[in-house]
Amino acid sequence: MRKLFHATMILLLSFSIFATPSAGAKKPFKVPNSVVSISKENTYPNASQDQPMLQPSKLAKELLDTSEINIENPHLIKMLNETTVSGSPLAIGYRAKIFLGKWALGYQSNETVANWEYKKINTNRADNRGGQQAAEISYAQEQQYKIKGGLTAKVPNAEDVKSMMMQKAMKKTKLPLAFETVIGAGTKRDQTYKISPRRLGYLHAYAPAVNEKGKVTYGEVYLVLKGSKRKLVVKNVTSQGIGAWIPVQDHVTFGFQITAQPR
Repeated sequence: MRKLFHATMILLLSFSIFATPSAGAKKPFKVPNSVVSISKENTYPNASQDQPMLQPSKLAKELLDTSEINIENPHLIKMLNETTVSGSPLAIGYRAKIFLGKWALGYQSNETVANWEYKKINTNRADNRGGQQAAEISYAQEQQYKIKGGLTAKVPNAEDVKSMMMQKAMKKTKLPLAFETVIGAGTKRDQTYKISPRRLGYLHAYAPAVNEKGKVTYGEVYLVLKGSKRKLVVKNVTSQGIGAWIPVQDHVTFGFQITAQPR
């Protein structure tokens, strides 16, 4: 009986080990039902903020592979794409070291979380305290509202950092992100909410945003030429923690509230 008990416990423990997901497993980014896209309804035409991955040229890829530090800054890759280096097997003794500048080389994302009620942008109100039947309320944006995000601290090469952070956040969330987005006045949705008799109804609208946190790596980049060989050398490498708020473009979070008393 004791042997049977031990065998059963071992079986249960083994099952729990294999059935439990690892602590480092990534969970899918879940958007609540209260968040809706208004890309078709928005009266303000926001520009698309798609971040296509820049493909390095043959030479740029060759140079990037020689670097001991990972380089993903799209502006630096673009500069390397536009670079031409003529190599000659007869260039014996030829040496050159070209300083390309101090760059934000890459960004490592550590945490990406959403605040679905980042900024309150509108409130629609309907008074049904004197009514005998249910009333309805729907969303109608009363004033144009601009939602701005940004870095949480001052860092060198801020625009490059913002670009890399937004690229990583968009990849993780699958959401359209922009550091600045606008909800136009007169934007409406057909969905209605019921308000009981003798009640006040409030439909609050919020602009959601993503909070991105991680680490940016800086370094001085040199193009080193030695005979027919060429490579990138990165010196004085430093890292710095950074965070950013990035609004979700053309999305609104709704909060419906019913009360018997005016607010």
